Amino acid sequence: MPLDWKQWAIDQLDWYWQMSLRPRLTGMTDDEYFWEPVPGCWSIRPRATAVTRMAAGKGDLVIDFEFPEPTPTPVTTIAWRLGHIGSGVLGFRADNHFGRGAPNFDEVEWPASAEAAIAYVEDGYARWMAGVRSLDAEALARPIGPAEGPWAERSYAELVLHISREAIHHGAEVALLRDLYAHGFSAPSGP
Repeated sequence: MPLDWKQWAIDQLDWYWQMSLRPRLTGMTDDEYFWEPVPGCWSIRPRATAVTRMAAGKGDLVIDFEFPEPTPTPVTTIAWRLGHIGSGVLGFRADNHFGRGAPNFDEVEWPASAEAAIAYVEDGYARWMAGVRSLDAEALARPIGPAEGPWAERSYAELVLHISREAIHHGAEVALLRDLYAHGFSAPSGP
C-alpha cells in the first residue's frame, strides 16, 4: 500500500486543531486574553501603550515586536500568541502561497477581544488547510520560492510540516498560559 504523506500531514495538524487547540480556546475571557503573567510582556495593545519600537498594526491596536528579538525574549500574552498563530503561522502563509500575497504586520487589524481572536485564528487555519488540501504530489515536491527567504529551495511538503510544528508549539504555549491563569498564577516579586 502506498504511503499517503500528504494526508498524514493534513491529519496531524487537523487532529491537533480539532482535539487539542480549538477546544482549549473555548470559554476564554477578554481578561484572560490580555493577561500579562509577568512584567515586560509583549502583547496586543493600544498603540499609545506599545512597549516596543517596532510595534505594528493597522488600527489602534498593535502587536509588540522587535527584530532582532532581545535576549531573553519577553514572555508573550495569549493575545500575542493567538495573533502570531493567526497571522505569521497560518494566515500570512495561506495568503502568500494560496491567496493574494502575504500582508505585513502594519496591515493587520489585531483582534480586540478573545472572541475576535478565536475567529481570527479559525480563519487563518481554514485558509491554510484549504490551500494544503489543494496541493497534489507534484506541488508538494516543488520548491517554495523566494517568499520564504532561506526556505526558498525547500519543498512545500517541508513547509507544511514546519507550519504544523509552529501551530502545535505556539498552541501549547497558549494552553499553558490558560492553565496558569485558571490556577491564579502570580509571579513572585523580587529576587
